[in-house]
Amino acid sequence: MESAPNQADPAAGVVSEETAPDRGAMPNTPILDEETPFATMMASFDQAAKRLGLRTEEYEVLRKSDREIVVSVPAYLDDGSFHVFEGYRIQHNQGLGPFLGPLRLTADLRIDELRALAAWMTWKCALLGIPFGGSAGGIRVDASAVTNADLERIVRRYTANMMGDVGPERDVFTPDLYADERVMGWIMDTISTHHRSTTSSAVTGKPLPMAGSIGSPDAVAQGLAIILRLACAHQGFARRTNKINIQGFGTVGGNLARILHEDGQIITGIADVEGAIYNPNGLDIPSLLAYRAKHGHVSDFLGDCEHLDNREFITRPCDVLMPCAVANAVHSGNAVKVQAKMIVEGAHGPVSQRADRILEQRDIPVIPDILANGGGVLLSYFEWVQNRTGLGWFEEMVATRLRTKMREAWNAVRSAQEQHSIPMRQAAHLVAVQRVAEADQARGIFA
Repeated sequence: MESAPNQADPAAGVVSEETAPDRGAMPNTPILDEETPFATMMASFDQAAKRLGLRTEEYEVLRKSDREIVVSVPAYLDDGSFHVFEGYRIQHNQGLGPFLGPLRLTADLRIDELRALAAWMTWKCALLGIPFGGSAGGIRVDASAVTNADLERIVRRYTANMMGDVGPERDVFTPDLYADERVMGWIMDTISTHHRSTTSSAVTGKPLPMAGSIGSPDAVAQGLAIILRLACAHQGFARRTNKINIQGFGTVGGNLARILHEDGQIITGIADVEGAIYNPNGLDIPSLLAYRAKHGHVSDFLGDCEHLDNREFITRPCDVLMPCAVANAVHSGNAVKVQAKMIVEGAHGPVSQRADRILEQRDIPVIPDILANGGGVLLSYFEWVQNRTGLGWFEEMVATRLRTKMREAWNAVRSAQEQHSIPMRQAAHLVAVQRVAEADQARGIFA
């Protein structure tokens, strides 16, 4: 079943409750002073579109999703109950190529977040110079409340219902919240079963034995580390020994902390969903990683540190704040209290549009998400290419190509920033939106 087109108000940039497809099944994100991920994404897009002077028809095409797909996912559960879950896939723009984007499994699934994420994927792919448009999807299910067998049945039925709209040349899945390499393996196997042939390139982030790529688990963190080094050099920071606070200590934040610690940076703060810890002189990262592996969190860590809640954490002093967890971590209510000298976005939309303006007024540079956390998208592209050619790459080849593509994107953004004298977020979206608009214009409109 395909839903109506995106009904967002272009002036407000916020999806209204009245125009949501189903407020009970798929609610919008609760508005924090009118700050939502969709509003944040649209604000950046609108600035780029205005500066580029896009024609009305170009603007109208780019601001709306190409397709918004809704499917029912019926499943019998191990406890004997029967439930119909909701599944979604937002396909934003295919001007540059087939769609590519994450799947998330969460009970707190929000339509405006999926729309924002799909658009961010479009801009990110364009900025990084890879031939994909953006998509995003999810299943509204609490993955922790069902058995492994339940989850597999739900994911496989969702995939089967999406068969006409996904695949290597249509829409490629990537991992996201609670959709790890195990889930990616289920999706790949389901698509392959329906195609009657192994279809490895329909999914990325797969286990290595299923044609996954070397470097995939560390990809986002490695990309963030590359951009951090470039940003520190540009801002005149030290090459090493910068004090860094990282919000999020899962796959991205945990790997990032390890990589930066090994690189000689000082990790002064770590936050996860349970709470935060802080030491202005630096934390013992190897011990924290071992503690997390055993306990699943770090909020009760008994080392030399101060325990905080997540609200306090955002405002603690550091050279670089790297929010790698949730959208709107820095918002209009706390941006004025941020004591970081620079912010590097590891999550999607961790700095809201209003916070962005406050930070700009305070001369705190923000390295935007579509540039900084692009390592995961690049590894997905690399895996797709390896699967399509049937040739796996060596570790050094993956690492070298990741560095090259991240640096190329950085240079493109810096060039636009210098040319137009604008903040880096505006420059990044200017480059991305221009590339997608040019591709759409070259394709034309076919009826």
